[in-house]
Amino acid sequence: MHRLPAALLLVFAATPAISAETATAPTPVVLHCGHLVDTVAGRLLGETTVVTEGKRIRQVQAGRIDIPGARTIELGGATCLPGLIDSHTHLTSETSPTGYTDQFRLNPADYAIRSTVYARRTLDAGFTTVRNLGDSANTSIALRNAINAGIVPGPRIFTAGGAIGTTGGHADDTDGYRADLQGDPGPKDGIINNVDDAYKAIRQHYKDGVDVIKIMPSGGVLDESSSVDNAQMTIEEIKAIVAAAHDYGFTVAAHAHGAEAIRRAVIAGVDSIEHGTFMDDADMKLMKEHGTWYVPTIVAGKYVQEMANVPGYYPAQVAAKAKQVGPIIQATAGKAYKAGVKIAFGTDAAVYPHGRNAQEFAYMVEAGMPPMFVLQAATTHAAELLKKSKDLGSVEAGKLADVIAVEGNPLDDIKRMQKVGFVMKDGVVYRLNGQTPSP
Repeated sequence: MHRLPAALLLVFAATPAISAETATAPTPVVLHCGHLVDTVAGRLLGETTVVTEGKRIRQVQAGRIDIPGARTIELGGATCLPGLIDSHTHLTSETSPTGYTDQFRLNPADYAIRSTVYARRTLDAGFTTVRNLGDSANTSIALRNAINAGIVPGPRIFTAGGAIGTTGGHADDTDGYRADLQGDPGPKDGIINNVDDAYKAIRQHYKDGVDVIKIMPSGGVLDESSSVDNAQMTIEEIKAIVAAAHDYGFTVAAHAHGAEAIRRAVIAGVDSIEHGTFMDDADMKLMKEHGTWYVPTIVAGKYVQEMANVPGYYPAQVAAKAKQVGPIIQATAGKAYKAGVKIAFGTDAAVYPHGRNAQEFAYMVEAGMPPMFVLQAATTHAAELLKKSKDLGSVEAGKLADVIAVEGNPLDDIKRMQKVGFVMKDGVVYRLNGQTPSP
């Protein structure tokens, strides 16, 4: 008798048998919301019933309706919204005064285990979807797969794996290492120095199984080099990355603080500019012309500025860069909004502690953006940036059953978004009355 390979035996052993019970249609869930934020029309609706079935929204109807046999969840006077989208996270790490030495003490497995905690905090905060823009050892790919398989709870992840940059640039993890540990990272590690390298790096990322591409065409705050804003990629290199990425169906997010790096990235065709601290009027005009998205990450700038004043929290050169960025990033976001640049919500989670993502809403409003606009930035706008508007961004029949709720009206007080009491993702309730429901 022919023996099956061990790997196939494991697959068969792990596959549940199909029974009459598992084959039946899922029980509908009825949500009675005091209000609903219509993120498409940009208005607050009154009492609304949302009916979900399986992973999808089946029905959205004004007023209160009941369905015999359905599970009913009473949300009282709470306001329901679509599950939120954070367009810029790093779920596999978190800020720490020991962060620069931890990389020599912790294994990839340590970061992977911690990432499950950060993922849960993010989901509990009402963020049911994230773009994860950079990690080490592709740990976010493993985290995404574990969440998709139902092994651990967390947001839906679209991950870039490791970021792509140049030798000594913001993506070069060996910055600050002593000479015998630096090595010579190459395209397989996400470090490129010419057009051919760019193509190889994209193809490696495709092989690794990423969803999006993240590049570093400018300096950054937290690496151990001297500049936060210098241009670190040629326009030819960026064009090659974008061309290769678009061939493979990837969008490209560009970390860029400096005006020249932003200019090059926009001309080269990237899909979004992240941070954009020193963006000037010419950059904003160019972004409007090209339809380039902007993801401000104000909360990260505020946090690094604060921690730069804590002795020893950052290396000296990092603290100096943080003090440059912190006071400027919010004002830049406000100017970009007034200039009509397309804005999607993103926070750079990990630069500040995970779970505080919703602080960004208040900072965006302080920068001059209306409350409804900032909610749309984290829903319809972010879904459009992800090219997932068919499934995400609004509470509508046919879309994925991602629904959250907060007490009161967040349009009157945007800080209410920092206290999410109800979270449903893919039709599964992960938070109810501010608590994790019992299995």
